[in-house]
Amino acid sequence: MSDHPISRFPVPTLDELPDDIAGMIRTVSEKSGFVPNVFLALAHRPAEFRAFFAYHDALMDKSEGLSKAERELIVVATSARNDCLYCVAAHGAILRIRAKRPLLADQVATNPHKADLSERERHIVAFALRMVDDSSSVTDADLDDMRAKGFTDDEIWDIGAITAFFALSNRMANLTSMRPNDEFYTMGRG
Repeated sequence: MSDHPISRFPVPTLDELPDDIAGMIRTVSEKSGFVPNVFLALAHRPAEFRAFFAYHDALMDKSEGLSKAERELIVVATSARNDCLYCVAAHGAILRIRAKRPLLADQVATNPHKADLSERERHIVAFALRMVDDSSSVTDADLDDMRAKGFTDDEIWDIGAITAFFALSNRMANLTSMRPNDEFYTMGRG
């Protein structure tokens, strides 16, 4: 286990947290077998914690449109572009599990252009990375192009919204120097 701190900012104990947040963290811990450091690091600011995870869940827990693996693919690709160690490690683990492809997250994080992606996945990653690199240049023609490639307006929105949300997440993880849990590095590999 790592002896590095979880965050540069105060990390509350479960006993110090409001009941709803402590309960949420306990539920996640029971499901995963450990407490992902993001929960502890962001619990430092309870109102922001609640808003962050409400939006996260609204984007990432949908069952319609993009698959859950495609949603995680966006997170890994954009988080790698944003140099976010925490999100690449954590969401890379989730991507490996959801896609049932143990090499995919490492390939996408290292070089998405050479990753073993389907045509649909390539279009998702390319559009998400365009949003990271130059969102102000996205035009109606770009949206029409995505529609012509078979994406619905809701899917296009979700690609953009997930990219935007994780830009926030990546920057907060970098600000806090949030440390990925060691468990993430081995999950979904075999």
